[in-house]
Amino acid sequence: MKRVGFVIKVKAERMDEYKAHHRRVWPEMLEALTRHGWHNYSLFLRGDGLLFGYVETPEGLTAAQAGMAGEAVNTRWQEFMAPYFEGLGDAHADESFVELEEVFHLD
Repeated sequence: MKRVGFVIKVKAERMDEYKAHHRRVWPEMLEALTRHGWHNYSLFLRGDGLLFGYVETPEGLTAAQAGMAGEAVNTRWQEFMAPYFEGLGDAHADESFVELEEVFHLD
């Protein structure tokens, strides 16, 4: 299992709405994430909108993202959530994660 950390930026003025949507993620989105190997997936939000994500996945982030890219529910979710992020341009948020290098893990 590969551990992955990533960051992306949520618009500060939209953080409350962003958090509210994540209290009720669509069941079909949760099923798709599980089906494509997203395990122990967590999101952490700092007060200025910096979002840190953590996921464990068998083949790494690129493979997990590729699986989700083929899911219609993911496309709908990404389009629904796009207004909450800074600097996406034409990309979806899940294509804009900045993956972090793991430098320590206590086994």
